[in-house]
Amino acid sequence: MTTLSDFPITARWPATHPDRIQLYAFPTPNGVKVSIALEEMGLPYEAHKVPLGDAFVKSAEFTSLNPNGKIPAIIDPDGPDGSPVGIFESGAILIYLADKTGRFIGSTPAARYEVLQWLMFQMGGIGPMFGQLGFFWKFAGSEIEDPRPRERYVSEARRLLGVVERQLEGREWIAGDYSIADMAIAPWLNALGFYGATDVVGWPELPNCRAYVERFLERPAVKIGMVTPPRD
Repeated sequence: MTTLSDFPITARWPATHPDRIQLYAFPTPNGVKVSIALEEMGLPYEAHKVPLGDAFVKSAEFTSLNPNGKIPAIIDPDGPDGSPVGIFESGAILIYLADKTGRFIGSTPAARYEVLQWLMFQMGGIGPMFGQLGFFWKFAGSEIEDPRPRERYVSEARRLLGVVERQLEGREWIAGDYSIADMAIAPWLNALGFYGATDVVGWPELPNCRAYVERFLERPAVKIGMVTPPRD
């Protein structure tokens, strides 16, 4: 029978509570998606801080669970067949947890696909484009003299925000009821402030987006998830 000790990652990040879901993450927009979901769903879990440096995410222990070498990843000791299962990719983890609990993924088949399409919109659009915006606006890419990369990602971020702004017209949450799509999208919108990019992407002219993030950040589970695992 499979046990947590069969997962090499537990040699470096040992489980104090092996009966709980093991979360391996760092409090980035991608990382907090999962901690927020775990808090919202009331699932017992143990959070392990995995810093973003290659010595951690590219280590043999971590890539044994996620061969792509990116946070987050989880091990659920009570997988679908009763045995532990490891899962990587934040979108896949959110779907797994929503299916496990039957929550935050729509109450009908049609509502489920409404949620999933907006989750995929974040995974394929907002996440990659905002991440590149951060790189070229705040981090090492900001030193590049050629303005075209910055202009490209600023423009695309503005376009994606326009999609979200229109979708939120007359509604509180992106797919109707609060869902894993919101847990995926809102942390990335909130990250624009960390990047120092709110003005350049037109954030002051997006009242629906601003109110959306404010509502999201006021949720008790979000307040905990946003700082789990702690940076320090």
